[in-house]
Amino acid sequence: MAEARKPRFKRQESWRLKRVPEAWRRPRGVTSRMRKEKSGWPPKVKVGYGSSADSRGLHPRGLSERLVEKVSDLDGLDPKGHIVRLSRRLGERKRLVLLEKAKQLNLHVANPGRGEAGTAVEEAVVGEAPAHREKKEGKGQPTVESETEETPTIEESDS
Repeated sequence: MAEARKPRFKRQESWRLKRVPEAWRRPRGVTSRMRKEKSGWPPKVKVGYGSSADSRGLHPRGLSERLVEKVSDLDGLDPKGHIVRLSRRLGERKRLVLLEKAKQLNLHVANPGRGEAGTAVEEAVVGEAPAHREKKEGKGQPTVESETEETPTIEESDS
């Protein structure tokens, strides 16, 4: 039997009023149609909507999430059953070491870095210079001429 999807529970009147966020709050009004569960109104959070016990607390990929703070935390993790989340308190140097080790163990990392940080991390692992260090020619920046032109030398004449 296929399990029905959980509805996206919305806070009462959040779709109508800009000042009311969508985050769920229990409707408490005396005449509230949502509290009275009238048809046409969004569903309330109830016990029956819970997820199955075997999938509860798992990462959306269906893997068990592990918080990693040091290299020894990676030992004994199975790539088919675990996904790694790097601690937010890590510095870049230690993060690079952990990313390299996770890559060797074929583990998926939930938060490797994003945007410029992700590219800098990848380039640092490869050993190239980071992209933000290279000067790019753009508006308002003076162009640097190369030193390939030969400078005139003073030749001594035989006179």
